[in-house]
Amino acid sequence: MARSDPTIGTSDTVLAAPKVQAGAGPADGRPVAWQAPGVGRQSAGVAAGLAGATVLAVSPVAGLDDQVDRPGLPGWWSRWLIWWQGSPAWSWLHNHADRLSGPWSRLWARAVTVASLAWRRVQAGLAAITTAGWAVIALLLLGLIAARVWGLIEGAVWAVMAVIVLLAAVLVTLGRTLVTVSLGVDPPRVSVGSQAIVSFRVTNPGPRQQGSVRLRLPVGSSTAHYTTPALAVEESYADWLSIPAKRRQVVDIGPVVTYRSDPLRLIRREITWTDQVQLFIHPRQVALPSFGSGLLRDLEGQSTPDVSNADLAFHTLRDYVPGDDQRYIHWKSSARLSAVAGSPKFMIRQFLDTRRNHLALISDLDSAGFASADEFELALSVAASLATRCLLDEVDLTIICGDELISRPRTNRGLDPYAAAELGHQPLAGQFEGLRSAAPDASLVTVVTGSQTPMAQLRQGRSVIDALIPLLVIRVQLGADIGLRASGGLTELTVGALERLPQAIAGVSA
Repeated sequence: MARSDPTIGTSDTVLAAPKVQAGAGPADGRPVAWQAPGVGRQSAGVAAGLAGATVLAVSPVAGLDDQVDRPGLPGWWSRWLIWWQGSPAWSWLHNHADRLSGPWSRLWARAVTVASLAWRRVQAGLAAITTAGWAVIALLLLGLIAARVWGLIEGAVWAVMAVIVLLAAVLVTLGRTLVTVSLGVDPPRVSVGSQAIVSFRVTNPGPRQQGSVRLRLPVGSSTAHYTTPALAVEESYADWLSIPAKRRQVVDIGPVVTYRSDPLRLIRREITWTDQVQLFIHPRQVALPSFGSGLLRDLEGQSTPDVSNADLAFHTLRDYVPGDDQRYIHWKSSARLSAVAGSPKFMIRQFLDTRRNHLALISDLDSAGFASADEFELALSVAASLATRCLLDEVDLTIICGDELISRPRTNRGLDPYAAAELGHQPLAGQFEGLRSAAPDASLVTVVTGSQTPMAQLRQGRSVIDALIPLLVIRVQLGADIGLRASGGLTELTVGALERLPQAIAGVSA
């Protein structure tokens, strides 16, 4: 395998005869290949590398001393190049190139790894310097310049003081923090009006005593600071704080970060120990009666007008058609019919399609549909109350809240979209389109919207879903009385307060 000469920067080398005299070569004028004595096999690389600098011309009949040098390459360089390629060292490197490539590759990989690790350490060290630390470094440089350029003794004093302060800060922050830290939230999901407990535990796994550790714990927009006592081997320190759920939101908690800092806060070394966790504060809710005897009457499924060949709800008998499942032949009726007709006649059972109750719940987030922010919060509370009742009754549920779509949740994790919901420009038409593909088997569609939503938008949504699926619109309006009316293929229920929602739902179910 040919190797490149690092001086020339090419990959291979060849010496070619540049000129062909009349009758000395092929008729097309191409040069005659020539091999110098003692050089060995030549490759075609140096010619490419020397192109643009010099092309070495060699006569097919002349010796090495008869070379003709072209401009750009000294004659001594040409002679040295040919000598080097004819030397035993060149031949040895040429023959052992493949064998040497493996060790060199491994050495290069290790060098890159070490350099990358060193660079990360340098970055971490630079990140540990605070704004005050950079100010002291700037004072050090200014003092050196003042002492060197203008000969000010004060500048030298400043520089010495800055060096002493920086060295003291480095010494104070040296050391390793060998602990394990855990962080938890209990419960991770609460409703407005309750509270959650955030706890953490710092443990010294050994093998020696760990000094006092300072740590910080971000909770939303605030930060709590703690200082642990010295921990013996396998000793732990635990603490907690209470978070009152005053309003609907998603609270980011953590990560837990330990830090070391000097008294002047020139250097601050930080280590992150845990991931960030979230606390979901769901909207305020009200207890609703079970849907099993009200809005959704049959938890095991209810019959529909759709005819089916195999189900549980028997409907009627019909004549047998080739291809029908013979398991559903009604033999007694078939025997009586055959006796009357005088020929074999078969009757087969016909069923009504039975479907399990499935509530599709849409929350309107369009700011144009609400008169105030309080009205929007009431709408989310109504939707969350309906969803919670479905979860308790184990009714199939599909939640559409803005861009969030949750199908058939089994825990209160399905209420998380209500904790993060915000008003925006999201027309109801798009949510109805998403419902048609996400819950085509829904037995009831419920839309919770505000007092300002035009009826035309609701009728447009009515036209998107199946005409056989009932549509219930719950319109929230602060302070309004309970109202119920049916128009345009939908039922509209007006609610003015969350506490009156159970009464309103009972009116719809009656």
